[in-house]
Amino acid sequence: MLRFDNAPKKSTNLSLNSKVLEAARDMGMNISQTVDELLAAEVQRRYWERWNTTNQEAIAAYNARIESEGLPLAQYRSF
Repeated sequence: MLRFDNAPKKSTNLSLNSKVLEAARDMGMNISQTVDELLAAEVQRRYWERWNTTNQEAIAAYNARIESEGLPLAQYRSF
């Protein structure tokens, strides 16, 4: 699982739409924090998208096994 907590900050240069940047500043938004949170969310989304694609065959095989054999320890389920 990806964890980005408590990582040190690193300066970077970004090119942003000047009107959007001005509007964000007028609203009092913290640009660095907003970009950091949105970028982290996008990185996680892409990570799991890639993980699902990479593991698609194993996931399909597991699902087929559960379909044919049932859940392991299903006899002990109380619900």
